[in-house]
This record gives sequence, structure tokens and C-alpha cells, in this order.
Amino acid sequence: MVDFPAQLPRRQEIAPARSARPQPRHTRGAPRHYAALDLGTNNCRLLIARPQGDGFAVVDAFSRIVRLGEGLAHSGALSDAAIERTIAALRVCADKLKRRNVTLARSVATEACRRASNGASFIARVLEETGIHLDIISAEEEARLAVLGCHALLEPGSGPALVFDIGGGSTELVLVDADTTVPRVRDWHSAPWGVVSLTESAGGGNTAEERARAYKRMRTLVAESFAPFAARLPRPSAVPRLLGTSGTVTTLASVHLGLERYDRSQVDGLIAPAAAMRSISQELAGMSLTERAKLPCIGRERADLVVAGCAILEGILDLWPAERLGVADRGIREGILRRLMETGA
Repeated sequence: MVDFPAQLPRRQEIAPARSARPQPRHTRGAPRHYAALDLGTNNCRLLIARPQGDGFAVVDAFSRIVRLGEGLAHSGALSDAAIERTIAALRVCADKLKRRNVTLARSVATEACRRASNGASFIARVLEETGIHLDIISAEEEARLAVLGCHALLEPGSGPALVFDIGGGSTELVLVDADTTVPRVRDWHSAPWGVVSLTESAGGGNTAEERARAYKRMRTLVAESFAPFAARLPRPSAVPRLLGTSGTVTTLASVHLGLERYDRSQVDGLIAPAAAMRSISQELAGMSLTERAKLPCIGRERADLVVAGCAILEGILDLWPAERLGVADRGIREGILRRLMETGA
């Protein structure tokens, strides 16, 4: 694997949220606990926190790969197996919410539930079996929550910046003006390709030649889906700034750093050379499934999906030619928590 410098600049940690005053149904003297649950096409993630100073302290967390959108690209519906996996994970979340005496929570579902023909019935079943009310949010709200959760990690600079979130079923691109405390969204775009949907539609390949053709197909599909946004993007007047929040960028950052196991403290806030991330993407795309699975921070759970993420990332680097890529291990959940603590909604 090509070696790149691992000693990279990092941003100073900035507290993610300002605490809200006072909350209803709260026992006097007990800490207020807030929760954010993000059910995506590939992952189920929960974050429980309490206000602390100008931000919040994490009380409990949960993350599990559930692949809710597995097979959705072909069938148009959530499969029985995917639903069972997801409800099992949500039962764990429900237990944590109860044990932590959460004051206020919001649970959201994204592209898989937006797209699935049985999305509404799945939401109803989740409520009946777990007590969790999932709100299917729009792609625009998903993009805005991701920005709200990670914008503190944008590099200082002038001119607009691009923030992106590579999900399981879609990719959100957000152009922001970052001259204010909370960036102003200038434009946004949701592409219908995430790591699950793109893998199922164009991935695969047993030989080097087949893998190369599949990667080329994925790159073409991504470029076509980005084209309307590319036509609207202004020409950068300053050094382009780019920040990514997703399993793809955190995984590639881990590979870049040569980590034996994932370490959020080293990844969240990392600023990596874009050329290094592109080179790693191309190298992973050329590997077999078995070779990718042997890499410590990829493993069997991500080995089949990471190549699609690489294709999407390369498309973003083509779209917004930044020399450096900011990496965020934070996003929608943190955005939800910020909003809950500041507004109670």
C-alpha cells in the first residue's frame, strides 16, 4: 500500500452543542439526558448525552451494522431478514433509552425508509414492538442535520465549503458559507447512491479486470448523479475546503493512519491529503474481497461495501478539488442533539 505521512494537522476540539434550559418532565436535581437515533440504510446508531458547559457529554452510545436497505435496489422493499436484524438492534436502543431515563429524544430514518414500498408499515411495526417512533426525514433535513453535527471541524478559511455525507442509500452534498457560528446552507444535493445501493447496482467482480470494470461503472453512475449539482457549483475563489462525515471517510482515514483498530480520537478531526485518500480508494478498488477483509479497520463487515464508498469519494474529489479532506466521526446524531438541547425540538 502506498505510504503517506500520518502526522497530520488536527483541529482544536470545539464543544458540539450549547445546553438547553429547562426541560419538561425532569426530576429535580437529576441530570437531563437527551438521545438521538439515526437509522440509515446500513447502520443503526444511538447517542445519549447530557448538557455540559457549552457542549454535551456522551452518556451512552450504540452502533450496529444492520443493512436495512439490503436488496432494496432490486426489490423496492425492505426484506424480512433486514427488518428482523434492524428491530433486534432497535430493541437494544429502546432498552438503553429506558435505563438512561432520557428526557427528550428524536429518532430518524433516512433513505431506505424513504424509498421502500413497505417503509410505512416497517415504521409502524417498530413503534409497536420497541416503542420507538421513527420519523422519516427528507433528504434536505438529513443534509442539514449532518452539517449541524460536524461543521465545527471545518478548516478555517474564506469562501464556501463543501460538506458531504456518504450514506448507505444516498449521498448528501451541502455547499455552505462558514463565516458564521452555524454555517448558512447555500445549496444542497442528494444523490441516490450510497454504499449499499451502489454496490448492489454496479459492484462485484472476481478478477482484476472485472473489478476495474465495476469500479468504472460506479464512478460513471456517481458522476451522472452529481452532474446537476456540479453545474450549479461556483468556481472556488479561495482554497477549497472539504469535510466528510461517513463510515467511508473514517474507514479510509483509519487505513491511511495504519490503525490496527478503529480509534475515534485519532480519526475525528483529522485533516488528510486528498491525494492520499484518492490513492487508497483506487488501491482498495483493485483488491479482492478477501484482501480487503484482511485490513484491520475494514474487516468482513465493510469489505464488500467500501469500494462503492471509494467511488463516491473520488466523484466528490472531482467535483470539489480540495487538496485536503477533513474527516468527521460525527454527523446526524450530533446535529439532532444540538437541536434538542438548544430548542427542545
